[in-house]
Amino acid sequence: MANLLKLSEATALGLHAMVIIGQQGAPISAAPMAQTLCASEAHVFKVLQQLVRAGLLRSKRGPHGGYVLARPATEIVLMDVYNVFEEPMRKDGCLFSESVCGNVNCVLGSLVEDVRMKVVEHFSTVTLEQAARK
Repeated sequence: MANLLKLSEATALGLHAMVIIGQQGAPISAAPMAQTLCASEAHVFKVLQQLVRAGLLRSKRGPHGGYVLARPATEIVLMDVYNVFEEPMRKDGCLFSESVCGNVNCVLGSLVEDVRMKVVEHFSTVTLEQAARK
């Protein structure tokens, strides 16, 4: 079940970075973000650049530069960030890395489907602002 959500490190960094940036009142650069996330500055920089290319962040140059949200935190949902780094979250099928039952008579019954639906619903409805309050 370790791969139940199948989130890459880039996705995890992107989700956390977007929430943190949404909480900031000023632009934040890759270096302090990397320190906050205990991650490589180079990796965080790449993640932030992908978010800029996707239109979720804007970058500002100069001594007071850094990254800011391209839209208000109330208008960006977790799924927006997820979709930058991952294939679209499946709305059907098994969440396990490999299905062993072929989706026939699954011993877990509807548990996997219920979890998958809950995850899709959560990512599709929770905004960055809401995630910051959790």
